[in-house]
Amino acid sequence: MPNASMNVFEIISHSYYELTAAERKTADYVMQNRERTQYLSIGELAEESGVAEATVSRFCRSLGYKGYNAFKLAIANAGAPRRSYKPAADPEKDPDDTLSLARDLYATENEALQQTLSLLRPEAIDRAVEILHTARKVLCMGQGGSMILASEAAHLFSICDGKFIPVSDSHMQVISSATLSEEDAVLFFSYSGATRDMMETLSVVRAQGAKIILITRFPRSPGAALADVVLQCGSNESPLQHGSVPARIAQLFLLDILFARLDRLDPERCQENRQRIAAALADKHL
Repeated sequence: MPNASMNVFEIISHSYYELTAAERKTADYVMQNRERTQYLSIGELAEESGVAEATVSRFCRSLGYKGYNAFKLAIANAGAPRRSYKPAADPEKDPDDTLSLARDLYATENEALQQTLSLLRPEAIDRAVEILHTARKVLCMGQGGSMILASEAAHLFSICDGKFIPVSDSHMQVISSATLSEEDAVLFFSYSGATRDMMETLSVVRAQGAKIILITRFPRSPGAALADVVLQCGSNESPLQHGSVPARIAQLFLLDILFARLDRLDPERCQENRQRIAAALADKHL
């Protein structure tokens, strides 16, 4: 276990000359890019520091951490800001003023949308829409907060077709995936693209030959390696901001683009479905 009296940067300095030459390259990068490191996947840190992913894993264990996620959490804790939003641009304003706070949050969330737009690959969107349109059945899945987004996707896409099915329980995700075919698809939400349950599920999906669309922040994540299409969202999220609103807004933006493109493939059918749904729900309103 790491020394509880030292933060991660002190541990790196203390252990520096006990590291291998390759591990020191990672240590040098981390020390020079303290804030940025907490937002990088293990693959990105390996690439940035010029080493293999296995070296980064060994580096984390050499410092006494169980793995890369524990190391990133230590990085975040060592430099955790007191506030989860940016300070107001005008130093004369009270940082606790509600309007100033709202403006700061708006700027942060708008930045997440701008980042997502800049990362957008139209050919990837078009390929994803083609998969969703032609699939016999589409399972919408995620874990934790990402499952909320997957459920929203199934709800939104139900206007276009009833073939979109949310599956929330991790065991049911594996069970449902085991009966898929090459005619089916999975739409998976995972900010990190690197959870054990996701990898277990996607491995089953891949074995069945079904298509995989992954919405994630990290295009070089383990989950992305299994996907047919990767849609990258913006917004940097530290380990202390689990399920941050800007990250969710960025993913919802991608979802809205997918829906708009899917809707345009068969607008008459979607309009007819809207009318049927509205009529069916009419009696539920006072």
